[in-house]
Amino acid sequence: MPEIFANHAGLQYTGVKNIDGPLVFMENVHGVAYDELVEVAAPNGDLRLGQVLDVTGNTALVQIFGGTDNLSKAQTRARFLGHSLQIPVSEEMLGRVFDGLGRPKDGLPAPLAREYRDVNGIPVNPYSREYPRDFIQTGISSIDLMNTLVRGQKLPIFSGNGLPHNRIAAQIARQAKLLNEDVQFAIVFAAMGVKFDVARFFVDSFEQSGVLRNVAMFLSLADDPSVERMITPRSALTLAEYLAYDRGMHVLVIITDMTNYCEALREIATARGEIPSRKGYPGYLYSDLASMYERAGRLSAGGGSITQMPILTMPSDDISHPVPDLTGYITEGQIVLDREMYQRGIYPPVAGLPSLSRLMKDGIGKDRTRDDHPHVASQLFAAYSKVKDIRSLAAVIGTEELSPIDQLYMKFGEKFESTVIAQGEYENRSIEESLALGWEALKILPRTELLRVSQEELDQYYEDKSQPSPEA
Repeated sequence: MPEIFANHAGLQYTGVKNIDGPLVFMENVHGVAYDELVEVAAPNGDLRLGQVLDVTGNTALVQIFGGTDNLSKAQTRARFLGHSLQIPVSEEMLGRVFDGLGRPKDGLPAPLAREYRDVNGIPVNPYSREYPRDFIQTGISSIDLMNTLVRGQKLPIFSGNGLPHNRIAAQIARQAKLLNEDVQFAIVFAAMGVKFDVARFFVDSFEQSGVLRNVAMFLSLADDPSVERMITPRSALTLAEYLAYDRGMHVLVIITDMTNYCEALREIATARGEIPSRKGYPGYLYSDLASMYERAGRLSAGGGSITQMPILTMPSDDISHPVPDLTGYITEGQIVLDREMYQRGIYPPVAGLPSLSRLMKDGIGKDRTRDDHPHVASQLFAAYSKVKDIRSLAAVIGTEELSPIDQLYMKFGEKFESTVIAQGEYENRSIEESLALGWEALKILPRTELLRVSQEELDQYYEDKSQPSPEA
């Protein structure tokens, strides 16, 4: 019997029926359950973990996290451990870097943990959930002002290849904070299928800004087994649940890139011979994504919360692709990055009209941000929408043929994009600064055009620049 199995109870199985990519098919197994953890030993004694994906009769399908290199049909040994995958959870994991399975990746010893948790989480009674209402300041005007993030919300970022979603994710992790509350705030960051230089960028960014001590990172690199990507977000959310619901902390979970996760899910489904659905993805893609997104929220007991900002890249910038499409049904809005804005040098290139935060109305306004915030955001949306229409008209008839009021809207659009949306990568704006910039842009327009703000707000924040009336 190999030495590596000396301290583990349970039956040991020798030999497998077939090896197909990361999957191993085992026959004549007994008492095996779906999602059960498996220890697999190669003929050279190398030990790796696996997970049961399917059980049919006395045949089990096992996915191997460390890959199937050096495994042989005759000499591979396996032991079913009787429980699903668990990771240690502890506050000591903040400030550390782990792989997708929760193993240290920073060269330091494993953290001391009194408890291990199932990566699939625990069911939550919907009645025990509290409605998300509290504002989280990211320091990014296009989010705080126009698409506000609320504590307990799940608000994804829809991006595309080559767009700066990684830089935006790092900026949010550096700058995010709760206002007017003395509470424990932590960030759990998970990256799947990223290149080494991208992973290094995140680590260096957090170290240099000093926030790493409050960040737990789970990194699954591009050269790691693809099946590890399926566990990485669940490992991150398991730690987040412990910090939020057991330690009373408010946790922001940033996950990138959910498209890589879905690609790994499709790869495994194809290897299992499942009937494909849209674009070859399995038919249960919706419920699988929901099993992770719905782990965000607040509970009435415990005082903590989990806020999610998953990031996904849209293939060919197609927002109707199954991954962003299904994500939009589950989450409470989306922040969409615009390639045309990015090509014009605008950072962050947050598209004004497709972006939406459905819980924004409940997290802003009196006693939360500022009284005029809801009206200013609504006015900016309305004015920018009109700018889009006028730009389309100008492309046909020319800018010179526009009316005087249309000319003012064109100036407003340029001001709005260059001062409100555009900002530095390391520029951290307060909500007051973002609102001030919004009012400065609105001052380009006559008071008669500002119908979504009250007269009291106009008297307080709007300064007449003696601009000509539209009839002039």
